[in-house]
Amino acid sequence: MLNIDNLVLKFERSQFVIFSFDLEDDHTILLPNSNLCPSLSNHNISFHRSLLFIFRSLSLEMAFSPHFGGGNPRRGGAGWAHSLLPFTSSPKTSSKHPRKSRKRTAVKDFIVTNFFAIGLSLSLLLFLFIIFRYGVPKPHLIATRSSRFSRIRKPISRRSSERNDVVLGAAVDLTTKDLYDKIEFSDVDGGPWKQGWRVSYKGNEWDSEKLKVFVVPHSHNDPGWKLTVEEYYDRQSRHILDTIVETLSKDVRRKFIWEEMSYLERWWRDASDAKKESFINLVQNGQLEIVGGGWVMNDEANSHYFAIIEQIIEGNMWLNDTIGVIPKNSWAIDPFGYSSTMAYLFRRMGFENMLIQRTHYELKKELALHKNLEYIWRQSWDAAETTDIFVHMMPFYSYDVPHTCGPEPAVCCQFDFARMRGFTYELCPWGEHPVETNQENVKERALKLLDQYKKKSTLYRTNTLLVPLGDDFRYISIDEAEAQYRNYQLLFDYINSNPSLNAEAKFGTLEDYFQTLREEADRINYSLPGEVGSGQVGGFPSLSGDFFTYADRQQDYWSGYYVSRPFFKAVDRVLEQTLRAAEMMMAFLLGYCQRAQCEKLPTGFSYKLTAARRNLALFQHHDGVTGTAKDHVVEDYGNRMHMSLQDLQIFMSKAIEVLLGIRHEKNDQNPSQFESAQVRSKYDVQPVHRAISAREGTVQTVVLFNPLERTRNEVVMVVVDRPDVTVLDSNWTCLKSQLSPELHHDKSKMFTGRHRVYWKASVPAMGLQTYYVANGFFGCENAKPARLKILPSSSNVPCLAPYACSNLEGDTAEIRNQHQTLTFNVKLGLLQKIGRNDGSQNVVGEEIGMYSSSGSGAYLFKPVGDAEPITHAGGQMVISEGPLMQEVYSYPKTAWDKSPISHSTRIYSGDDSIQEFVIEKEYHVEFLGNNFDDRELIVRYKTDINNKKIFYSDLNGFQMSRRETYDKIPLQGNYYPMPSIAHMQGLDGQRFSVHTRQSLGVASLKNGWLEIMLDRRLVRDDGRGLGQGVMDNRPMNVVFHILVESNISSTENPVKNPRPLSPSLLSHCVGAHLNYPLHVFIAKKPQEISVQPPPRSFSPLAASLPCDLHIVSFMVPRPSKYSQQPLEDPRFVLILQRWHWDSSYYHKARSQCSSVADEPVNLFDMFKGLAVLNAKPTSLNLLHEDTEMLGYGEQFADGVQEGHVLISPMEIQAYKIELRPHQ
Repeated sequence: MLNIDNLVLKFERSQFVIFSFDLEDDHTILLPNSNLCPSLSNHNISFHRSLLFIFRSLSLEMAFSPHFGGGNPRRGGAGWAHSLLPFTSSPKTSSKHPRKSRKRTAVKDFIVTNFFAIGLSLSLLLFLFIIFRYGVPKPHLIATRSSRFSRIRKPISRRSSERNDVVLGAAVDLTTKDLYDKIEFSDVDGGPWKQGWRVSYKGNEWDSEKLKVFVVPHSHNDPGWKLTVEEYYDRQSRHILDTIVETLSKDVRRKFIWEEMSYLERWWRDASDAKKESFINLVQNGQLEIVGGGWVMNDEANSHYFAIIEQIIEGNMWLNDTIGVIPKNSWAIDPFGYSSTMAYLFRRMGFENMLIQRTHYELKKELALHKNLEYIWRQSWDAAETTDIFVHMMPFYSYDVPHTCGPEPAVCCQFDFARMRGFTYELCPWGEHPVETNQENVKERALKLLDQYKKKSTLYRTNTLLVPLGDDFRYISIDEAEAQYRNYQLLFDYINSNPSLNAEAKFGTLEDYFQTLREEADRINYSLPGEVGSGQVGGFPSLSGDFFTYADRQQDYWSGYYVSRPFFKAVDRVLEQTLRAAEMMMAFLLGYCQRAQCEKLPTGFSYKLTAARRNLALFQHHDGVTGTAKDHVVEDYGNRMHMSLQDLQIFMSKAIEVLLGIRHEKNDQNPSQFESAQVRSKYDVQPVHRAISAREGTVQTVVLFNPLERTRNEVVMVVVDRPDVTVLDSNWTCLKSQLSPELHHDKSKMFTGRHRVYWKASVPAMGLQTYYVANGFFGCENAKPARLKILPSSSNVPCLAPYACSNLEGDTAEIRNQHQTLTFNVKLGLLQKIGRNDGSQNVVGEEIGMYSSSGSGAYLFKPVGDAEPITHAGGQMVISEGPLMQEVYSYPKTAWDKSPISHSTRIYSGDDSIQEFVIEKEYHVEFLGNNFDDRELIVRYKTDINNKKIFYSDLNGFQMSRRETYDKIPLQGNYYPMPSIAHMQGLDGQRFSVHTRQSLGVASLKNGWLEIMLDRRLVRDDGRGLGQGVMDNRPMNVVFHILVESNISSTENPVKNPRPLSPSLLSHCVGAHLNYPLHVFIAKKPQEISVQPPPRSFSPLAASLPCDLHIVSFMVPRPSKYSQQPLEDPRFVLILQRWHWDSSYYHKARSQCSSVADEPVNLFDMFKGLAVLNAKPTSLNLLHEDTEMLGYGEQFADGVQEGHVLISPMEIQAYKIELRPHQ
């Protein structure tokens, strides 16, 4: 019996394809081999579908026939026939006919009974003969716009990788590591296309499939760079948007794309109703497409994934609420390198296609040589192809007109009609300038342009071509826009009116291009033999990896911006964590609220909350967090962030009163009795700790907020003016505490005169806990003063009361806790070794150095030689030893009277805390004055870990990327972004991790070395358009948490394993604690000790979440519309992420872990006193509820109605929920 489910397609090295069927008689059918028959190869999908239809029809007919039934006599019937149709067996009767006649009758009966089957078989043979003789005709296939993907190769399932101990890995055709291994980086001059080669074509490439050219007008509007966002809007962007509306309305053939919602929202506030209506009409009829639709086109090296999601949500939701559209194509032409995190986030937001531009010029050349500039971007862990998204990489140097029409910029520049004389833009630097197109020159001009189009087309697989037409702040006037549209339309008309050219050209949007490309890829199979590709879009290679570090020419690597303006990179992360905490508090205020009165505080703050979201979003712009804007623009960004930080802290101080039951009237107008423990006086200064001034007989309240999803037990600190203080918990029970002197960066007066009080706190998950700092509380010991050891050469460091002091003797010094011992070089004040309680130890070899860099600028890092150490023997050093915290403070001696750096190393003690495994390094940097011009400051850890110059750094705080130092590229090309973590792993499994709370740059230039850049001060412009250096350095603190781990089971070999290695579970927890610290609030006024309020805390979670489940965000997306939203539409959003962690390093006790998220988490049982209603899965931009289009596995949607949440490792999932207080 023929079974179609067992049909096997065998491609043999012969002239035939053998189709095997599971037939009783082992039938086979020979077909022409598609490798030898191009017409069959190009259309094998349509061919296979036709065959399957015939075979299924044939199998059904055979199934109904007793001669093909394979009937089982014990079943009394003929196999399938018995199961499909009523069947009655006839009783046996003796034949009245002679034997010969019976044979004829049997043949006749066979023919009659199987007439249809025999006819169908003959038809099949005729069909196969025609296929063999003439090939397969091209089908006419029209892909529907509503269909996301035209072909799915296989069902997608993530069930197999729900456990965290599964090694994750994607099968792909290309990885960026393989490309780097292959490329020689020889920078060969390619002629007119300097970074490529002399492109040519035969001329017959478009005979069977004509060239379809989409010219896409665009204008790149930076929300801050040389001017502030408001200055750009007033001078340029508002005029550009006006021009677009007016110019496109004149001719339906004209198209345009727009990306930045920050400018569109600003224009919308000013625009007349008629302009708004015209804009909406243009969007609806397909002339104007919103691409990306984020608040900005974010940087991809320094931005944290929380802020990226936030800025896209802000832009996409405003767009959908205002204009009623949701973008599905992203456009990122200007970020300086690209992260695979963006591909993941866009896919999970419902985007279908991406466009990128700024990748290493040698990598572009390698991809172009093999027609791989369009590919399917797949995450490195994704074995099930659920993260696949289609990507178009632009092939040339820039996104301006000279570098987009084809490989010869001197020719393309002649078709930038805004460069004609009479306009304000520069003329073409190649000497030949654009001229007005007319009937006399249109043929010559059109053929010249088409030649470039055809040359560019040969770099891609399909005959659908994308040609951007724009530049920075273009289309600023009607005259300029008309010049482009008018001239190009004449050129298009000529090309389109000449069929012999085999080309069609027109204006288009990204959607026009990608839709046409997908339709062509459906009709024609562009896959190469053996290519993995993707089951979602056929014909293209699959790729994993990221595109750092970017180089645009020669040895110019853009690794400087990983560190430029580090002060503001730090402020960015403080705003991020503060916004996240305030969003949580607002959600709880509204969730527990039962009447309109208590909505006033959170909804009244909604305007400032929106402003904070937008100010954080604005700074994610690729000239914001990158540190690559002019000084006054940086000041504008800084003031916006500072204003929002103040607003959020004021709101939080009021919110904690409500959540703790202190503020009953819930009136937004009354000032709070609390304020943040850290206060910033202005936008560009470090926060200072507000000191508690507890005089005799008084007590001051301290409230801690824990923004993480698990209870935190850790040592906390506040600053006090007086040493004679006691710490009490919310039950007024005495706690053990430690007193240490506050030190600062001043070698003539290292002690500030204030003190730091430490105690062990326990704060519930996403909750609040109250403590008291008292003076004169009867029955309690005062905070225990630390023992101080002072280097004798530190003669100007006096011993302060109430501390006991001694001289620091010997060449080395140690501090220790129950897990590790740190050894320091006393002469240099630097960390030497880390010893562990099992007797093992690691060399650390801390070194502080400096590069000289006369060619560096805001973007580029171009050092002259290696970094030289700057510390000399003879600095100052103070060691504080206490029961909870031990610290080594070092003010090193350098060649300058005032050192540019001082630093503290701390370890903590305390049972059941993650802190006790961490080494805290805090570097105070003051890179000020012309002594440090054209210098770049680094810290280097010269460990004994045998890492073979391979290390791992994170992408956007979301995933790890494997980094390898290549000798064939210069030092600066081996620097990579480090938004939150870098780790090295030795061949013996030893691992050295450094967590940072701000984005920096990192490298491993020699075996065992990990180097991190801290600050840079550069006099010169680096020739990338900014027009200035980076001289506005500010004093700042950089904090690292260092973790040294040994494996407990076999580990992956970093040299042999090309994939990234995930952090351990403990390392993930360390990073979360550093990036989402406790928020500390202090009562503005002390109270009398005799007035003892009742215990106050807030514990909203029913239980801590699993250790590897992280709450990315818990928020109310539209707080200003909270009361107006219909009850059936959930008003809260919960975004969850599941970490993937390396189980080779899993120590359950160390990570304080009780459970991991292998089993579902129940949303309905998550909160105390709150009912979770109407849970719905949604996209990460909160705008799609069709989970299938987002690429998630079935478990995302399954079970949500019952509240069950199951997340595979590495996934981020968003849920809309409704909250009601339990009655």
